[in-house]
Amino acid sequence: MSFTIAIIGRPNVGKSTLFNRLVGQKLALVDDEPGVTRDRREGSARLGDLEFTVIDTAGLDEGAKGSLTARMQEQTETAIGLADALMFVIDARAGLTPNDRAFADFARRANKPVVLVANKSEGKHGEIGAMESYALGLGDPVQISAEHGEGMSELYDALAALMPEPAEEAEELDDDAVSDEDLAQRPIRVAIVGRPNAGKSTLINYLLGEERLLTSAEAGTTRDSISVEITWQGRDFRVFDTAGLRRRSRIEEKLEKLSVADALRAIRFAEVVVLVMDAQNRFEEQDLRIADLIEREGRAIVLAVNKWDLMERKPHLISALRSDADHWLPQVKGAPIVAVSGLMGEGIDRLMAAIQDAYAIWNKRVPTAALNRWFEQAIQANPPPAVSGRRLKLNYITQTKGRPPSFVLFCSRADAVPQSYLRYLTNGLREAFELPGTPIRITLREKANPFAHKRKRPS
Repeated sequence: MSFTIAIIGRPNVGKSTLFNRLVGQKLALVDDEPGVTRDRREGSARLGDLEFTVIDTAGLDEGAKGSLTARMQEQTETAIGLADALMFVIDARAGLTPNDRAFADFARRANKPVVLVANKSEGKHGEIGAMESYALGLGDPVQISAEHGEGMSELYDALAALMPEPAEEAEELDDDAVSDEDLAQRPIRVAIVGRPNAGKSTLINYLLGEERLLTSAEAGTTRDSISVEITWQGRDFRVFDTAGLRRRSRIEEKLEKLSVADALRAIRFAEVVVLVMDAQNRFEEQDLRIADLIEREGRAIVLAVNKWDLMERKPHLISALRSDADHWLPQVKGAPIVAVSGLMGEGIDRLMAAIQDAYAIWNKRVPTAALNRWFEQAIQANPPPAVSGRRLKLNYITQTKGRPPSFVLFCSRADAVPQSYLRYLTNGLREAFELPGTPIRITLREKANPFAHKRKRPS
């Protein structure tokens, strides 16, 4: 079993910077503003030959019962319960504070091994603060600078003393030997995106069956893109909760810019993206912008109309959603749209089924023979227009890859083929080969003229 270490301490002592250093990636958002981290985040860490799971937590802070601050501390307490050991981090430059002393008692009561980490120890001021930390009674401090990578060897020694002896390594499987069936069983990567306060975290909490992610009526509660593992009816998913995406003109604070950049990375990493819209304010301009971004990134898309429990039920309301989606989002015509309630659990089975269907379509490949039979019929039904008095010749089409379905069209003059004709072919592909909603890529390539070298040179 993996050894798990939770990083704890008061806000703004460098816990997320240390987390990023240990996992080797900038996964957690880092900023000078205290309280950036809210949800707990797990990652696979490596320090020398030590491999373990590390949990980044919100800063230990006191808050009124039921408040966002209090629920952030509950998330930290949950992380402590899951951990085998704790890294208690203090800011050596700031020295000991009353909060450090109070939370050192909290760490002792957890009855887990504790490594005292004096972060930001570079320089004379850091040395003095590190010496003060002996007063906490948590043993010798490990002096490090998470930002600059100093003191990692001392941290290695402290962690190695806590961790069990590594078991004998099993023979690793060759990736080339993995069958298609094994690949089909790998978790589907799903990003949940949308405007702020659309109910993304509430939806994921229902899927998990626990309050794993912080939720609040206040817009912008989620900051980091947090990934969680979900198994739904025997199928595994890796789901990313993301910060709400507002219009660029309204994004002013540096922290929100970082959150948006993190959400965009989650979209690029995902295979299926669920666009969550508020049922009472659906298909707003920002929803359409996000959908267009997903299409341009080439990801499968599922539309989830959340907070459906607040809607007055009228006849034909569901069919109206389908009509609205095709009207406002013609670039992903036929994308599945599901009415859900993350709070009440309504429509969740349909949503998960839609994600799997969208994933299958995104991976779909069309046989070349069937593709060219359709292509000939499409050209006969609607021949390409003449451009500058010259006829366009479209030779044949082939699929180069899936994820998303991508095709190469060989023709005489690639730069002269109108976009309207490419849209005609794209819509034809959707209908003929059942590719609703998924992005379709058509690349034009000119077929070489075998007689070009025989042309007469001008005298």
